[in-house]
Amino acid sequence: MTSLVLESCCTSLDEALAAQDRGADRIELCSDLSVGGLTPPRSLVSELVARLKIPVNVLVRPLSRSVRSCGLAHCPCGGDLGFKFRDFVYDDDEIAQMSSDIEFCRDAGAAGVVIGALTAEGAVDIVSMRRLMVSRGLLSVTFHRAFDVCLEDASGALEKIICLGCDRLLTSGRAVSAWEGRGLIAELVVRSAGRLIIMPGSGVCPGNLAALSAFTGAAEFHGTRIP
Repeated sequence: MTSLVLESCCTSLDEALAAQDRGADRIELCSDLSVGGLTPPRSLVSELVARLKIPVNVLVRPLSRSVRSCGLAHCPCGGDLGFKFRDFVYDDDEIAQMSSDIEFCRDAGAAGVVIGALTAEGAVDIVSMRRLMVSRGLLSVTFHRAFDVCLEDASGALEKIICLGCDRLLTSGRAVSAWEGRGLIAELVVRSAGRLIIMPGSGVCPGNLAALSAFTGAAEFHGTRIP
């Protein structure tokens, strides 16, 4: 257990400082968890990077125009995960804004960014992702749970994410919780073969952390309730 890396999802400085005090190894900073997390204010990014002693990864995710246009964060036809693949389909202006946000995070001293983009057909958006990866500099990149609603088969999507140069994949194993998706997560750990880090997230807590680690072989975990 002592060798596990625990990433705490936080939306404020107070939450991040408390997580650091509890022993978090890294912070994922975002805003508005009610819609699955959005890009936090730049002022908050700068404040956290300056105040914390542990690395800060920043979620870079606007609310896509396709979702805004219908006036709903999640369309009624969405899946059980609380979001669907169309939530991660972005136009050129949105990708440009994301690139600018990534550059800001890089210059502010963040450790990494958390990103993801899908095509209108529900596949990993290679073209948009390459545009975003150009802006990363030396930042680590986590591909977020857009993977969990991607319509491609899991192994094919994983290979694309690896080929893009992402360092980490955050996933619930395409299930409501990481515990329910532990079978796929274990398969992804094997398939990735050390080419990127598979980081389970969703419903991870101290009560299931040891069992999840033992079952999946994962060494990094993400959640709002860990540590």
